[in-house]
Amino acid sequence: MAGRGGDRGGRRGGASAARRPESVRRTRPAAAAPVKEPPKRQPAKRATRLGPLGLSTTRRAAVIATVVGALALSVAVPLRTYLSQRSDVQIQERRQAELRAEVEELERRRAQLADPAQIQAEAKRRLRYVMPGETPYMVELPAEAGGPGAGQKPTHPISQQAWYQALWDSVHGAGQ
Repeated sequence: MAGRGGDRGGRRGGASAARRPESVRRTRPAAAAPVKEPPKRQPAKRATRLGPLGLSTTRRAAVIATVVGALALSVAVPLRTYLSQRSDVQIQERRQAELRAEVEELERRRAQLADPAQIQAEAKRRLRYVMPGETPYMVELPAEAGGPGAGQKPTHPISQQAWYQALWDSVHGAGQ
């Protein structure tokens, strides 16, 4: 075992290499230049069209679909908000126009009531006031002119009970 130097196949390296003459020793070159090998030809691939960014047509379509989907989702919520707010604005503009018309009508009415003659006419018409010295006349139309039963008031109050209860009460009251 000592003669082998821990080596199975012969003498290499270690102390035995120092005993060999220099001419026999194997040395590695200090700065060996890398050897360039000629480029190997790669086996022929199937014909694939590579477009921009080196992507195949299918992958490019998938990327475009993803980008379009992301854009659609990012635009959908603000668009919906915009449309709903636009309809709310139209509703509020209509309401504002109605209120402006009402304000104009009230301003016109206010200008009319600023006249003392108009106030006097309103008091006569609504409150049936008369000026001192005037004789008030009330015209009552006959009942036929206003239609059947136009001036008549019901003689008995309308009951709030069910019709069958009213019928029973009328039958029961007639028997007494």
